[in-house]
Amino acid sequence: QLQASGGGLVQPGGSLNLSCQVSGLSLDLYTIGWFRQAPGKGREGVSCISRRGDIPYYADSVKGRFTISRDNANNQVDLQMNGLKPEDTAVYYCVAHRAITIWTMCKSADFNDYDYWGQGTQVTVSS
Repeated sequence: QLQASGGGLVQPGGSLNLSCQVSGLSLDLYTIGWFRQAPGKGREGVSCISRRGDIPYYADSVKGRFTISRDNANNQVDLQMNGLKPEDTAVYYCVAHRAITIWTMCKSADFNDYDYWGQGTQVTVSS
């Protein structure tokens, strides 16, 4: 019900836009988060957005470079990633959960705590 796409190989300093397409859910009822897991590392919350899309949260590591947005009418949440760095290399996942704040969601990377999550999309930043 959540399908992430838009990953790929990009050079340092480049940009990618990830999309999370949601189906079978009323998207406006869910807080949405983007998480990532780099090789050999734990999963971390990158960015989360409130149900109405008016309040975003960003991890310090991506603040000022990434922008999260959502279009509830079209069941889609995007993550625009600019100024990509090699340390951004990871599999990126989108996650949905009801009745949770963006701060709580992005601080907990255990997907078992959430209602829905999809298969990830690989982002590789390399020259």
